[in-house]
Parts: sequence; C-alpha cells; structure tokens
Amino acid sequence: MATALITSRDFVDAIAVEVACKIDVAVESWMAEVELALTDPALTTLGRMNAAKEVLAQYKTLTGKQQLQSRKILAA
Repeated sequence: MATALITSRDFVDAIAVEVACKIDVAVESWMAEVELALTDPALTTLGRMNAAKEVLAQYKTLTGKQQLQSRKILAA
C-alpha cells in the first residue's frame, strides 16, 4: 500500500479551495434572493425595491453588520 505525503502547503491549498467554494455558494444564494425580489411579477416596482431592501436588511441582521463596505473602499 502506498503512503501519500501531505505537505502543509497541500493542506492549506485544500482548505483555501473549500473556503472559496463555500463563499461562492453563499454569494450565489444571496444573489438569488435579490434576483427573486427584483423579478417577482406579483409585486409592483416599489414592491420589488422594498423586497430587495428586505433581503439586504436580512443579510445585515444575520451578519451583524450595520453598514457595508464598498468595493472601492476595500480595494484601497
């Protein structure tokens, strides 16, 4: 039976891939919620905007964030 040698680098790479995959799933889930809110044919334009605001409020509540950082601010 062959024994595989796993290096620290292999371990870190495996963890990084797993974290990236989970982040992708989470972002896609939130974007799907926003898309549903913005495309619901049963809602008026104002209703769609309010539904999207509700998704944002839910995100902020679940993450404990009061204000979100802009990509421009994060890139600086």
